[in-house]
Amino acid sequence: MAFGGKGIGRVETEKGPFVVFVMNTIPGQTVKARVDKCRNSHAECKLVEVVTPSENEVPVDYQPISGAPYITLPVEHQIEYKKATTFDLFKKIGKVENVESLFDEFIASPSAWHYRNKMEYSFSVIRYDRETKEEVDDFALGFKKRGTWWIVENLDKDCGIFDKQFEDNMKTIREWLMATGLPAWHPPKQHGFFRFLQVRKSFHSNKLLINLVTTDVDIEKLDIKGLVNLFKDTLGDRLGGLIHTINNHTGDRVEPYGGNTNILYGDYKLVEMINGLEFEISIQSFFQTNPKCAERLYNKVIEYAGENTGEGIIMDMFCGTGTISQLLAKGTGKDIVGVDIVESAIEDAKANARRNKIKNVRFFAADVGKFLLKHPEYAGEILTIVLDPPRAGIAPKTLKKVISLNAKTIVYVSCNPATQARDTETLRESGYELVKLSMVDQFPHTGHIESIALFKK
Repeated sequence: MAFGGKGIGRVETEKGPFVVFVMNTIPGQTVKARVDKCRNSHAECKLVEVVTPSENEVPVDYQPISGAPYITLPVEHQIEYKKATTFDLFKKIGKVENVESLFDEFIASPSAWHYRNKMEYSFSVIRYDRETKEEVDDFALGFKKRGTWWIVENLDKDCGIFDKQFEDNMKTIREWLMATGLPAWHPPKQHGFFRFLQVRKSFHSNKLLINLVTTDVDIEKLDIKGLVNLFKDTLGDRLGGLIHTINNHTGDRVEPYGGNTNILYGDYKLVEMINGLEFEISIQSFFQTNPKCAERLYNKVIEYAGENTGEGIIMDMFCGTGTISQLLAKGTGKDIVGVDIVESAIEDAKANARRNKIKNVRFFAADVGKFLLKHPEYAGEILTIVLDPPRAGIAPKTLKKVISLNAKTIVYVSCNPATQARDTETLRESGYELVKLSMVDQFPHTGHIESIALFKK
C-alpha cells in the first residue's frame, strides 16, 4: 500500500514490472479496477469491485459504503499501514532519513465507530442495486456509488461511522419522502426536487441538526408539517433543529444558490464542547469531524507549543473560527494572536472567545504576509507559530512569508502529510529542523491520517 490508501499491484511485462495503483484497496485483495490514467511505467486505477478479500479482513455488521473502504480491516492493521506509508513520505519527499527516530506518538481515535459529527447524503433517480450490480430507475437516498457522481446506493442501516439511530431510520425517511410524489434529483439531466440531506451531530448534547436541500419546483406539494413530524417521530427530543434549504443551482453543491434557507423546527445551530470550551456550530460551519479525537490532537498541539518557554506570543495562522487559538490561550496561558484572511471567520472567532470568556487572545482579519506591516507592534515578539492549513497545504509564497516572521518554533498541523513533507524540506533550507512528529488517526476505516510536526530554529 502507498500513502493515502493506494494499493499497489505489479504486472510482469517484456519491459519489466508495470506498476498499478488502485485507490482504496488492501494488500492481499483481488480486485476489478478501471484504468483512469496510464503512463509508461505505471497506471492509476479506480476500484470497481473487490473480487476476493484480503486474509486480514473480518466481517462487520454494518452496511458497507465507499467512504469507509477499510472498515473490514482491523484497526491495528490500518494503523500499521498509515504509519509506514507516512514515514515513507517524509523520507522520499521531505528527505528526512531518520524520521522514525523523531517519531513521538500515534494518537488513535477514542472510538473507531460512530465517530463522525456530520454526514451528507445524496438523492438520485438512478439507484445502484448491490445484489444485481445494476443501475435501476428508482428513488435513491444514500451515498454515491464509488467512482460515480450520478448513481446513489440506498443506505438502509447503520454504516458504522455516523449516528446509529439516524441511519437505522434512513429507510423510513426515504419511504416518507418518496411517498410525497416529488422526484429525486436527476444528476445527468439536472432537474428534480430532492437533492441532499445533511445531518450534524453534537456529541455534547447528543442532538441532531438536519438540513433538507431541495429545488423549488412544485414546492407547494411538500407537506411541511408532516416533514417536521417525520423527524420528531424518528428522533424524539434528539431533534435539535430542522432546516429547509432551496437550491436551484445545477451544480452539485449544497449551498442555497438561487434560493434561501428556512428554519422549520428548533434552532439553526448546535453547541459542541472541546476541552471544556463551548463552540456554536451551524450546519455549514467548518468544525472538526471527529471532535473526541480532535481533543487529543489539540492537546498535542498545546504540548508542542508549550515546549518553548521563552517570552513572546503564539500566533495561530489560518485560525478560522478560532478553535485552536482559544485552546492554546487556555492551555498555555500565553497571549495568542489568531490570523485569518476570511473576515466572517474572524467575527465568529471573536464571538466564540467572548462566549468562553477567553481574554488572552486577539483575532485579526489579515493576510499573513502583510500582518507585521499593519501590526508592527508584534515584530520580534512572535515566539511560536501554529499552522493548520487546508488540505492543499501552504502556497510556497505564503510559506516564505511565514518563515519571514522569524518565530523560534513552528507547530505544523496537517490533514495531508504529503504537503507537510514537501514543506519540511523548504523549512529545513530556511533553518528550521524537524524535531518531533506525531500522527493522529481522526478518520478510522479511511486512508486519511493527520500529522503534527514540531520545527525548531
